[in-house]
Amino acid sequence: MSFTTSLTVLLPEIIMAIGAMVLLLAGAAGGEKTATPISWAAIGVMVLAELAVAMGTGGPAFGGAFMADNFARYAKLLILISAALSVLLTEEFFANTKQSRFELPVLILLATLGMMLMVSANSFLALYMGLELQSLALYVLAAFNRDHLRSTEAGLKYFVLGALSSGMLLYGISMIYGFTGSVDFYIVRDVIAHGGVSIGLIFGLVFLISGLAFKVSAVPFHMWTPDVYEGAPTPVTAYFATAAKVAALCLFLRAIVIPFPHAIEQWRQIIIFISVLSMALGAFAALGQKNIKRLMAYSSIGHMGYALLGLAAGTALGARGILIYLAIYVMTNIGVFACIQAMKRQGKPVENISDLAGLARTNPKLGLVFSMLFLSLAGLPPLAGFFAKFYIFLAAIQANLIWPAVLGVLASTVGLVYYLKLVKVMYFDEPAEPFDSEIGIGSELIIILSGAFALLFIFTASPVITIADAAAKALLP
Repeated sequence: MSFTTSLTVLLPEIIMAIGAMVLLLAGAAGGEKTATPISWAAIGVMVLAELAVAMGTGGPAFGGAFMADNFARYAKLLILISAALSVLLTEEFFANTKQSRFELPVLILLATLGMMLMVSANSFLALYMGLELQSLALYVLAAFNRDHLRSTEAGLKYFVLGALSSGMLLYGISMIYGFTGSVDFYIVRDVIAHGGVSIGLIFGLVFLISGLAFKVSAVPFHMWTPDVYEGAPTPVTAYFATAAKVAALCLFLRAIVIPFPHAIEQWRQIIIFISVLSMALGAFAALGQKNIKRLMAYSSIGHMGYALLGLAAGTALGARGILIYLAIYVMTNIGVFACIQAMKRQGKPVENISDLAGLARTNPKLGLVFSMLFLSLAGLPPLAGFFAKFYIFLAAIQANLIWPAVLGVLASTVGLVYYLKLVKVMYFDEPAEPFDSEIGIGSELIIILSGAFALLFIFTASPVITIADAAAKALLP
């Protein structure tokens, strides 16, 4: 494989890297007045990268360290769409806070580059390189409001816990290398197929899963999530909740099912354990929340638990369920955070659930979309969220994971309580002071798109399912 061929395969990542460096230099030269054009230019770079992903060359790159297959393409498109929509939210955030910082879209570009490398990783070293590129940018994004106490605290917690998880991940990789003699996914798979699963390899696998579980905020590695969601600016929280979760879960999927299909009985038990715990904590911990961003943090923990149930199935059907789940999860969550960004009075953001009181009467359109998105997250038919959970539970049942699927349905029923509580506050409580009527163009566009997606997915599900099926079969033929 020639160096030129490798560059062609990784053309989307090269576009992102060059775009990020050019925009960083432009921002450094032009100052804060360049924040708006740099935001739009960052979206343009992502659109170019999306075109390169959709039309690009598939196959391995750099000696097989990276792989551009249908699975990687699907994940990259979801990541880029999430990142572009998150940058679109930054314009209104800057207007609300009376500050403009060109670093925000540049950091999102760099983090997105790391995510794209992660989901194409075909060896543990490539995985770690992409993961750290993503993490370094995310640490700064979490503490982006440097004059805000909660944001600084969130960034520090995320950094410390992230460093700990990276150490666990690296230790697990070193043990896997020690017992298999390689960091290449397919070589590791062949060694295990011929030599069996040793105790040392199981220990390495446990550390690897622990490090990856932190990235998807699965229990018991979820501690950072509520603080980061609450403390980070809303566009950054939206980015954490969508692009970062897609990248981490797709990385989890690739790093487990390709190298360790012959150790499925060992890792399946761990995945089921953290999946059930995540579903339960996400359901019950959200019940007492008063801040809507913290509630969404616990909601995301629960949703990662449902998605991990598809991984526990260890089948192409489970992988397809995860990919369908992620597409629906991204579009629903980005809409919810656009609605949260519209929650402002006299130009100042408000985040308490009580602030939603009577929203259906003071702003019927926003109240309707907000309610629809919450009910979609709850999994009520015929909204999109129902199909997300349906395909996950279907895969779990076909893999004979009956009890985890039953516990997932029960957790989903408990989760329905707090989503219905939000709808009740908006429709039946006495109206609070109305929110500002002016909503940014970006937020309004996202709210309309996500609302239409949640409502009309039942009519357009076939293309998403077909593409997700092709992506899953690239991973698990």
